[in-house]
Amino acid sequence: MPGDACLYLKPGRDKSLLRRHPWVFSGGIDRVTGSPGPGETVVVRAASGQFLGRAAFSPSSQIRARVWTFDEGESVDGSFFLRRVQAAASARGSLTATTNAVRLVFAENDGLPGVVADCYGAVVVVQLTSAGADHWRDTLADAFASLPGVQAVFERSDGDGRKKEGLAKTAGLLRGTLPGVPAEVFEARPGGERSVFQLDIDHGHKTGFYLDQRDARPVVAGLAMGRSVLDVCAYSGGFSVAAFSGGATAVTTIDSSAPALRLAALNLQRNGFPADGIVLADAFADLRLRRDRAEKFGLIVLDPPKLAATERDVARAARAYKDLNLLAFKLLEAGGYLVTFSCSGAVDEALFGKIVAGAALDARRDVHVVGRLGQPSDHPTLLSFPEGRYLKGLICRAA
Repeated sequence: MPGDACLYLKPGRDKSLLRRHPWVFSGGIDRVTGSPGPGETVVVRAASGQFLGRAAFSPSSQIRARVWTFDEGESVDGSFFLRRVQAAASARGSLTATTNAVRLVFAENDGLPGVVADCYGAVVVVQLTSAGADHWRDTLADAFASLPGVQAVFERSDGDGRKKEGLAKTAGLLRGTLPGVPAEVFEARPGGERSVFQLDIDHGHKTGFYLDQRDARPVVAGLAMGRSVLDVCAYSGGFSVAAFSGGATAVTTIDSSAPALRLAALNLQRNGFPADGIVLADAFADLRLRRDRAEKFGLIVLDPPKLAATERDVARAARAYKDLNLLAFKLLEAGGYLVTFSCSGAVDEALFGKIVAGAALDARRDVHVVGRLGQPSDHPTLLSFPEGRYLKGLICRAA
């Protein structure tokens, strides 16, 4: 539109946008006309002047602009964000029969870069990780509050990633009133039963719960019958509850966070399972001690936090992933299963497979990969944005 600030790319730097990838890196920019502030909308143009998209400007970030729309006729205004939020929520409708906890918006993959929103019953918890998302905070809060059944919108924009965008951490209630009791969510289990989990939306990891492991929890339950289970980096005990629900004989639940383990104990007890296997410990140190004691488990779950935030962290993260998996293979009994994950987007599936294979080799174990796991349907990945596929899991059976 006339008068819009414009971001012009250098010659030949428009290829990714023509493939509808939504990021513009600082090194590809020739010049910026006008004086856009952080989060304000700019028109992105090729060196020829061709329209490429409307994007949020971020002067502090290496990702200098994130595209809202590739449609030249579409304005970026309040109605734009309402449409995007409503469309994303509608696409998750089929999940409500099995759970009351879904990811409503998955950032770039739902056309809303920097916006993550998880719905826990009547509460929507949002994370705004980009300058553009931050700029439209009130508009986004109104859009989420307008969804059917929503009573409160709570912000958890307190991750380290905001620093890259020149933004301070922030958290708090944006709209409505929080329930007077701690938030709980349910997930359906085979046989018609439900698992119930209490959340800490104020201070818990991410937005309070690991929704991205929804599809993996029934898999762990299906492997647990008659086995002794080790749940490493357990957070609030989702996999521990799943293991007991599948018939595990015993579950050891390890995490380095005391508040997380208090939640895990509550969740185990809430579902009718014992919480006597809770262990507060560093995962690496604890597994080494168990190795030295020659302990054995029939099923081990490794779900560590993100170990590689950027490409610069990959080498260090690879060593850490290998150490964890090597220790796990040494603790695994013959015929036992290791369900192992990486949530580091910078570690791709091929590299993760090589890391786990190297760990099995060093452990002198013959191991088969019998299944692969990833993100559930409410964490979709645009084909034009492969960065959205971050969660990788392998189901390994040791001879």
